[in-house]
Amino acid sequence: MKSENNEKALLQGLARSDKKAVEAIYKENYNMIQSLILNNNGSADDAKDIFQEAMIVLYERARSGSFELNCQIRTYIYSVCRRLWLKRLQQLNRYSSEVSDVIETVPVDDEIEDHERRNTEFEMMDKAIDSLGQPCRSLLEAYYLQKKSMQEIAVSFGYTNADNAKTQKYKCLMRLKKIFFSQYKNGSL
Repeated sequence: MKSENNEKALLQGLARSDKKAVEAIYKENYNMIQSLILNNNGSADDAKDIFQEAMIVLYERARSGSFELNCQIRTYIYSVCRRLWLKRLQQLNRYSSEVSDVIETVPVDDEIEDHERRNTEFEMMDKAIDSLGQPCRSLLEAYYLQKKSMQEIAVSFGYTNADNAKTQKYKCLMRLKKIFFSQYKNGSL
């Protein structure tokens, strides 16, 4: 119920061009749309364009006064963006199938559930990394994010050689897995 009232308040705010409502809708939904576009032959600029078009559609509907949303805002935005993107791909001849055929065969709700599940898992991983502590966090970031070699890590972390750095990385990774899976099993964020 609280969520439904929040959605109505966001739509009313959007209809009034309330900056906070627009920002909230953007913040809650843009990453999902960017993932959709990037995973389907698009660029970051394409994602911005498509999301902007969907926001305009939602804005115009909200302003009409007769618009009644029968799903979550995110479901509506996802559906509009997906259709707009498929239409654009078809226009660019990057997609050969009929748009209507694809829309019937891929259930939007399933994709949104998958996306939300992955987001939850990413949030759990972020929390696990935050609770990992130093030097493990820095060591894993150096290896996985900064793409440093074991020799570089050994030098910067003061290990005697690359093998010792590799052993420490393994221990840190096992510790991270243990933290993550204990959170995952408990379903805590």
